[in-house]
Amino acid sequence: MTELAPLVPAAAELIAVCAARGLKVATAESCTGGLIAAVLTEVPGSSAVVERGFVTYSDAAKTELLAVPARLIAEVGAVSAEVARAMAEGALARSQADLVVAVTGIAGPSGGSADKPVGLVHFAAVRRGRPVADAVHRFADRGRAAIRLAATREALAMLAALV
Repeated sequence: MTELAPLVPAAAELIAVCAARGLKVATAESCTGGLIAAVLTEVPGSSAVVERGFVTYSDAAKTELLAVPARLIAEVGAVSAEVARAMAEGALARSQADLVVAVTGIAGPSGGSADKPVGLVHFAAVRRGRPVADAVHRFADRGRAAIRLAATREALAMLAALV
């Protein structure tokens, strides 16, 4: 996965710190489609840290696997701070992880709107026993791959901030 190569040093640092502190990580991914888990598992020894990854691309998957209320998705949309937070909380509740990052967004090239343009990505990260932190980024529409990689980079930074 050569496109992930620039992200591996950050992932390796996160894995090393988490391993030293006995912390486990889980991911809850929509628009990144597993890229966060993929870059984490590019690191040798990551099995000591990566507990699991949820790829919940569809609304049904978010509801079934992470217990994101269907009503919430219907009210605010899957690409929202509220759903990102619910994804993170759901992944934490359904794993043995200490740290979770969740990502939901619009990678394009279609699917955007005036309110939710291509490049809009919501993030949530949580450490067990602490409140959920969230963030939103509006990445430039430089193509689907670039948006997904930028979101993965941000997710790694959010995880690193939790350790």
